[in-house]
Amino acid sequence: MNSSPRRWVTAWSSLGSRFLPFADAASADLPLSRLLRLSLFQVSFGMAVVMLVGTLNRVMIVELKVPAALVALMVALPLLAAPFRALIGFRSDRHRSELGWRRVPYIWMGTLMQFGGFAIMPFALLVLAGAGQSSQAPVWVGQLAAALAFLLVGAGMHTTQTVGLALATDLAPAHTQPKVVGLMYVMQLVGMMGSAVIFGDLLSDYSPGRLIRVIQAAAILTLVLNVVALWKQEARSRSRKPGQASGAEPSFGDAWRHFCSGPHTLRRLVGVGLGTMAFTMQDVLLEPYGGEILNLSVSHTTYLTATLALGGLIGFGAASRVLSRGADPYRMACWGAWLGLPAFLCVIAAAPMGSIAVFVAGVFLIGLGGGLFAHGTLTATMQMATPEQTGLALGAWGAVQATAAGLAMAAGGLLRQVLDGPLSTTAAYASVYGLEALMLGLTLLAMAPLVRNRVPAPDLPLPDNRA
Repeated sequence: MNSSPRRWVTAWSSLGSRFLPFADAASADLPLSRLLRLSLFQVSFGMAVVMLVGTLNRVMIVELKVPAALVALMVALPLLAAPFRALIGFRSDRHRSELGWRRVPYIWMGTLMQFGGFAIMPFALLVLAGAGQSSQAPVWVGQLAAALAFLLVGAGMHTTQTVGLALATDLAPAHTQPKVVGLMYVMQLVGMMGSAVIFGDLLSDYSPGRLIRVIQAAAILTLVLNVVALWKQEARSRSRKPGQASGAEPSFGDAWRHFCSGPHTLRRLVGVGLGTMAFTMQDVLLEPYGGEILNLSVSHTTYLTATLALGGLIGFGAASRVLSRGADPYRMACWGAWLGLPAFLCVIAAAPMGSIAVFVAGVFLIGLGGGLFAHGTLTATMQMATPEQTGLALGAWGAVQATAAGLAMAAGGLLRQVLDGPLSTTAAYASVYGLEALMLGLTLLAMAPLVRNRVPAPDLPLPDNRA
């Protein structure tokens, strides 16, 4: 009687290592259960992305009639913190506190900023919508409050994710660190898919009051998920208390110059930036496109974000299997860029064809290509970093990717707004998607030398500022 349950548990446990990408990142010191609990901060990150870029973006443009250019700028505001990700990760490496923690204070601070942004966001939307007593407030008050809310959420997201990834690499053995980071990004996509489906279901009968309750629930859930993720993950150490430093340590400037001195580092970062801009410029237009051109409801357009995340998840999973066999990560990134070309053509063709199926297929392929591209560039970055540069390398990759995404989303909304006058609304959307296809071509040109001229990771001594 006892053998059957034991076999069932063994079979169920094996599913994780067989079908979950990067499940083999678990080790004796970092079992899969603890690793998945730590990854909950990525789930809250994905939930925030869906709320800002998907649901609120569409509601503000379509239902609240906020100009698309203003919405694009608000959605891009969170990414003002993105260029500081490398610095945040570097500082958390050397943070000292009386409690003996390095990472936890930064992650907690980021969580509180993310919670605070979601907490004030409903009141900003009330002013923008002119609901109830808020209708007497000037419009600029609502716009300013919304901008502050978006900025707080974004700063919290980037702080939490950067330091959370660094904590994950601290806990993992050196040989599993790239896989652990990959699993963290897979969980972000899982969070995006799950929250998009839940938000779509909750907002199927849309009303401003229901939207406010959903935002408030997202604020509470962010706090809960991040606290559970952090619980007993980082050990306290006396050596991390103030005054316990042994000798001088390299400054951020020295560490950054050392990182940039690696072979093809700048070209790799340029390729990451161009490819990210190409894949994310349409993020701010995805749900408005479905609502304005194909007349989809709020619920149905929210499902588009889930479709995009599903494609990204499959892309990450496929890339992990191929790269684990020794494939070239740069070539994998180029495959993702090539796949994005027909994806954007499908989205453009969906409007004249009036086909929702073609549009959804294009959205899925965009996610799939973006997943292959992101995993390829992430793996290449990890492989090229020396052990003492892992945190800085992750921060640099994340900073370039997030900054490029913010600039792309702002540019996408502005271009759509500017072109909507001389061109029809459909042509304005198509022009932006066509520009993204062109940028994918530039990405392939930038990364071609990396595919042809792969070099091993540098083995250089880290600069020392000791007197």
